[in-house]
Amino acid sequence: MAIPALPDDIEWRIEPGLLDYATALADMEARAEEIAASTARERIWLVEHPALYTAGTSAQASDLIEARFPVHTTGRGGQYTYHGPGQRIVYLNIDLARRGRDVRRFVQALEGWMIGALADLGVPCWTAPGRVGVWTHGRDGREAKIGAIGVRVRKWVTLHGLSINVAPDLSHYGGIVPCGISEFGVTSLADLGKASDMLTLDNALAAHAADFLSAIGTTPHPVASTS
Repeated sequence: MAIPALPDDIEWRIEPGLLDYATALADMEARAEEIAASTARERIWLVEHPALYTAGTSAQASDLIEARFPVHTTGRGGQYTYHGPGQRIVYLNIDLARRGRDVRRFVQALEGWMIGALADLGVPCWTAPGRVGVWTHGRDGREAKIGAIGVRVRKWVTLHGLSINVAPDLSHYGGIVPCGISEFGVTSLADLGKASDMLTLDNALAAHAADFLSAIGTTPHPVASTS
């Protein structure tokens, strides 16, 4: 397993097995408070969940077609999404207060991180205006989402993060309108016939982690003078 070359003040952690969502959320929120208080390191946390749906702050009730799995209301941005076995979740507790306080740049850097890692696995991806996340061509040649983003910022520390479909059961998305977008489907590395083990993706993410951190900045922007 590749370990990224990260500064000592950032923890890279891979959680074994399937992690309960409520447990992950409580841990992530506690870590964010500690980072805001300067008592803990920033963290990049790679996890995998049992099957569930989450509802972001923009979720529409009509987009929950069938509650096949537990539904968790969460404070992240975005609408309904699915998490489950075979999907890599990356939770990020990053201190934007010392990185310029630029949430848009943070989201764009997450997109770039996914695009770079997936390119290494032979999957060309891109962003699309008005659609957060990363997209590629599905097996039918139409655009399909392979990586999603949903973030929250509290006291300038980030919570939640991104997800990439490695080899989940794509039929599980049938209970929701993913991210509120009905005209496009979802895909995965396995669905595209690419390397579909978690370790391979984790190594690709590790290879591009330093580029991601560079993209979000390592020092705060200077405060403009008001005199």
